[in-house]
Amino acid sequence: MASSHKFLLLLLRMAGLWLVNAAGALREQKFAMEPQDQTAVEGSRVTLPCRVIDKSGILQWTKDDFGLGTHRNLSGFDRYSMIGSDEEGDYSLDIYPVTLDDDAKYQCQVSPGPQGQPGIRSHYATVTVLVPPDPPKIVQGDYLVTTEDREIELECISHGGKPAAEITWIDGLGNVLTDGIEYIVEELSDGRRFTAKSILKLTPRKDHHNTTFTCQAQNTAERTHRSAKLKLEVKYAPKVTVSILAGATQSGRIPEGAEVRLGCHADANPADVTYRWFLNDEPLIGGYTTEMVIHNATRKYHDAIVKCEVHNAVGKSEESETLDISYGPQFRTKPRSVQADLGTSVTLTCDVDGNPLPEISWFDEKHKRIIHNSPNLTLRVDQETAGRYFCKAHVPGFPEIGADATIYLKGPPSIVSHRTQFGIEGDNVRVECTIFSIPLPERIVWTFNGREIDIHDQDYTILEDPSPEGIKSTLVIRESQEKHFGMYNCSVTNPYGSDVVEINLMQQKNVPSIIIIFGVAALVILVFIVILVVFLCQKQSKKKPPPEKKQCKESDRSSNISDLKLDLRTGSSNSNVHCDMDYIPGAESETGSESVITRIGVPLAGPVNVSGQEIYRYSADYTEPSFPPKDGQNNNGYVPYVDYSRDYNPPMMQPPISSSLDPGRESLQSTRLQLNSLQAHQVSGQNLPLNDLSDLHLAQGVPNGGLPGLGPIDPRFSATYGNPYLRNPNVGLPTPNTANPAATPAPPPYSRDSSRIASSSAMMTASANVANTVVANGANGSVPQVTRLPNSPTSQYIVPNSNMATIKRGTMATHV
Repeated sequence: MASSHKFLLLLLRMAGLWLVNAAGALREQKFAMEPQDQTAVEGSRVTLPCRVIDKSGILQWTKDDFGLGTHRNLSGFDRYSMIGSDEEGDYSLDIYPVTLDDDAKYQCQVSPGPQGQPGIRSHYATVTVLVPPDPPKIVQGDYLVTTEDREIELECISHGGKPAAEITWIDGLGNVLTDGIEYIVEELSDGRRFTAKSILKLTPRKDHHNTTFTCQAQNTAERTHRSAKLKLEVKYAPKVTVSILAGATQSGRIPEGAEVRLGCHADANPADVTYRWFLNDEPLIGGYTTEMVIHNATRKYHDAIVKCEVHNAVGKSEESETLDISYGPQFRTKPRSVQADLGTSVTLTCDVDGNPLPEISWFDEKHKRIIHNSPNLTLRVDQETAGRYFCKAHVPGFPEIGADATIYLKGPPSIVSHRTQFGIEGDNVRVECTIFSIPLPERIVWTFNGREIDIHDQDYTILEDPSPEGIKSTLVIRESQEKHFGMYNCSVTNPYGSDVVEINLMQQKNVPSIIIIFGVAALVILVFIVILVVFLCQKQSKKKPPPEKKQCKESDRSSNISDLKLDLRTGSSNSNVHCDMDYIPGAESETGSESVITRIGVPLAGPVNVSGQEIYRYSADYTEPSFPPKDGQNNNGYVPYVDYSRDYNPPMMQPPISSSLDPGRESLQSTRLQLNSLQAHQVSGQNLPLNDLSDLHLAQGVPNGGLPGLGPIDPRFSATYGNPYLRNPNVGLPTPNTANPAATPAPPPYSRDSSRIASSSAMMTASANVANTVVANGANGSVPQVTRLPNSPTSQYIVPNSNMATIKRGTMATHV
C-alpha cells in the first residue's frame, strides 16, 4: 500500500514536470522594446533599440523593407551593426556616422520559431537625417555701389539644407528687416535637400552709406547660424535736382515726337562742379553741361531714366528724372474670335498700350451702338449676342485704332455650295462643297451613285480648306471621263447635327484650243497695229515746221553774191541763209545788170540756158557719195581742219587728155557778166589747139591756169579747204573732164522755178570754177567753149566734177 502510494506520487511529479516543460516550450516570442522614430544630424550616431523575449526565430533589420542581414556585424553595411547580447535579447541597430542615405524607415523582424512559434515584426521607425545648409552667399557680392532713392534687390542663397534654411536679413544698425522680403524654396534633384532664396527689396538712403547688410541662414541641423555680409555704398550729393525745362505739357507728360530739354541744378559745396548726363545708365557723349536735349522723344523713351551726375571735390552726386511720354494707342494683343455654346459666357479682350491709358469702347455691329467701355467684354451667348464686335481705343490727341472679333454660336453645319457645277471632260474637274460649321465638321463624306468615294481611289482627290467659319471640301476628279458626270452627294456632320446636299456635275463643252490660240494671236496683232498707228500719228504731229527762209539780195552785206570772199578762213558758214536762185533774162538787178537770184551768195559764171529736158534734173539723177571723217577721230559733227599740206602739195601732173566740148553745152548765152563776179578776159593762147593748153598752164605757173588779171589764186579758194568732207577719199586724182559728154556728165542746171540748191558749199564750188575756166567773148556775143585745163589738181581747187557730191544744208559749219 505504501509502495503504491509512493509510485503514484512519483508519476504525478513526473507529469507535473512534463507539463511545466511543455508550457515553457510553447511560449510566444514578443518584443520587450521596439524602435521609435528618431531625428539625427548628418555625421552623428543613431541607435534603434530592439529587445525580444523568448526569441526562438531568426532576427534581422530591414531598411525600407530591404533586409540588412541576420548577423550582428551586418556584412556589406560598414556603418551598420546590431549591438547588445543574446542573453538579454538585445538586438539594437547602431548607425554611425549617419549620412543622408540613412534617411529611411527601419523595422526589427523575428522569423517563426522551430516549434511553430509565430514570427513578429516591430513598428516602423523613421530616421530623419538633418543636413546643415551651405554657407549663404549674396548674389551681388560683398560690395555694392548704388544710388540713393533707387530701389535695389539683394538676393541671398543657401544651398543644400535639410530642411530648407531659414534666412534672416539684418541691416547695418542691427535691426532685423521684415518688410520687402521674398522667400523662395526650391527642391534639389535628390528630392531630399533644398535651396532657400531670400530677396530683399531696399530703397537706399543716405544713412545706409557704408553700412553692412548681413544675411543669416540656419536650420534645425545646427544651432549656430551661418552668415554672409555685403557692404553698401550709397552715392549721394548735397542736393541735385533734374527738371524738364521745355517739351512737356502742364501735366508733366511729354508728347511723342517733341523735343525735350532737361536741366540739372546742383546745390553743392564747393560750387565747382562738373556735370555728366546718362540715359538708362548709358553716358551721353558731350553731355557736360547743365542741359540735355532729346530731339525726338519717341515711345521708347517712356519710363526712361535720365540721370544727371554732378562731381565736386567731396564726391559725386546724381539725380534722375523718369520721362513720361504721351503716345498713341497700339495693340498688344488684338481681340480674337471665339466659339461658344448657347447660354455660355465668353470674354473678348482688347489689350491696348498707350499713355495715358487708352479709352476702350466695344461696338456692336448688329445693333450699331456702344455696349461696353472696358478692355474686357463678357457676354452670355445666344442668338442675339452672337455676331461681330469692334474694339476701339482712343488716346486724346492721337488717332483712334480698332479691331474686330466675332462670337460664333455653335450649331449644326450648313452647306452653301452651288447645286449645279460644271466641268470639262478630260480635264481635272473640281466639285466644291462649301460648309458653314461652328465648330468644324467631324466628318465630310462624298458619295457618287450611292457609293462612298474612297480617298485612296486613284480617280479622286479630296482637298480641305478650313476657314474661320467652316471649311470648303473640294473633290478633284483626275482626267474626268463621261462616267464621272452625274449627281454627287456631300454630307457633313459635327457634334451639333448634320447636313447633306446633292450637287449635279454637268459636262461643259470645251472650245477647241486652236480657235483660242488663233483668237489670242489675232487680238495681239490688232493691238500691235493700233499701237503702231497711234505712235506714227503722234510722231507725225510732233514734226517741227521748216525753218523760216531768208531772202537775200545782191547788195546784202551778208550775201556772198555781193562780194567774193577770198579768205574763207575769216568767214563763217552761210549755210543757214537760203536765197532763191533763178536766172531771169532781161530782168535788171539792183546794179542794172541781168539778175541771177541765188541761194548761197556765190557769184555764178554767167547765165545758163537750161533746156527743157534738163529742167527737172534732181540730185537723184547722179550719185551722191559719202565722205567719211578722218580716221581715228570722233568729230561729233565738228570738223576742225589742220591738214594744210593737202592744199599746198598738189598731186603730180597727168598727161593731157584730148577732148572736145559737147556742142550742147555751148548754149550759155550772155552779153554781160553778173555784177561783182569774175570778169572774162581775152587769154593769150586761146587759139592754141586743145592739146597745147597744158603748155599754157605750165607757162603761167599758177594754179588758176594762167588767167590774166586774177593772179595766182590762193588755195584757200578750194571748196575742200576747211571742209574735209568734200575731199575725194581716193588717193589718186579723179578722172579729168573731157569733151565727151558720156565721160563727163553735165553739172546740175540752174532752175528757172526757184528749185533749191543743196548747199551753200556746193554753189561756192560752182562759183569758184571760173578760176579754172577760160572764158572769151566772141564777136557775136556768144560764149566760147569752156575748156578745162588738163592735169589741173581738181581735188584741190574749185572745179566741176562729174561725181560732185550734193552737200546737205547745214554741213558747212566748219570752224577753221
